Amino acid sequence: MIKRVSKPSDDSSTAGPASEQYYTELHRFLVRRLRGSQQAQDLAQEAYLRLLRVERAELVRQPRAYLYRIAVNLVSEFRLRARREPITYDSETVAELAEIAGVETNSDAQRAADAEQVEALLEQLPPLYRAILILRKRDGLSYPEIAQQLDISVHTVKKYLARAVAKCRHANWSE
Repeated sequence: MIKRVSKPSDDSSTAGPASEQYYTELHRFLVRRLRGSQQAQDLAQEAYLRLLRVERAELVRQPRAYLYRIAVNLVSEFRLRARREPITYDSETVAELAEIAGVETNSDAQRAADAEQVEALLEQLPPLYRAILILRKRDGLSYPEIAQQLDISVHTVKKYLARAVAKCRHANWSE
């Protein structure tokens, strides 16, 4: 028995007219849901490619709705991939913050002012961020030790430490 393999649909099926008719509208739709126009263009192109790959285009009764469903799925996939990417942080900022917390000055007045500044920075942080930052910088605990002590994952420790440092840096620059 010979099995017949169908060819991918051509431009005269669903994707051709849909691409001409809905491209601008779809692009605007994607721009509103994404960070940039380039990402929206990429996902719009991928949506049309997926529409082209539909083997039985005659079953697609509403090409516009089908195209938008593809686009929504692509946005979800894009966001999921973005969440799974590792978070990087600036180790120099962490070192600078450690220096601020451990600054040794000559005058008691200057030491008190520095301590107040560090305390004010720490007060702006959410409690978990603050705890992680203190355990890491003041107590010198490793990521796994902090994770175990706070009953969270090592990944969360790294992520929250990076966010805490970023918040401190932002607060320091905005003064």
